[in-house]
Amino acid sequence: MDPLLGEPAPLRRGARGGLIKQKNEYMKGMTVIVKKTTQLIAGMVFLYGIYVIIHGHLTPGGGFAGGVIMAGSFILLILAFGSDFMHLTKEESGTTMYENLATLVVVFLAASGLLLGTRIFFLNWLPKGTVGQLVSAGMLPLYNIFIGIEVASSILTIFLALVIFKEEISE
Repeated sequence: MDPLLGEPAPLRRGARGGLIKQKNEYMKGMTVIVKKTTQLIAGMVFLYGIYVIIHGHLTPGGGFAGGVIMAGSFILLILAFGSDFMHLTKEESGTTMYENLATLVVVFLAASGLLLGTRIFFLNWLPKGTVGQLVSAGMLPLYNIFIGIEVASSILTIFLALVIFKEEISE
């Protein structure tokens, strides 16, 4: 719906007040202004998500918060450019693959202490480094990175499932 005129988006008022149809019956995405703004902002949002993940052991944040921010950048692109932007199909196989792979890596890292013969699950066996430095928490940054990937792909998968469900109902 056009928020100003209260009519469907493909229909616009002509010069004499009559309704005319646009070439495409269905608009793909939003206006040009929203698309250009999204192109500028989505990359910065994604990089901020990476920043939150990498600095999660030093500042508030970490894998979950950064993963949500990273998923938000992809969701922003899908909302601005429409569902055809990422060539969505009825399967979310790409995001589900990343989700499963990240979960597998987190479990492998957690079990690595057991494999080293220490009998400790989630053993922090990497060097700790200097307190307050970026590389100062041993295994914790690795957990943050892979949990961030898992959370981002999970939230994106949920969003894609909702978008595909909405498109199936509207057909």
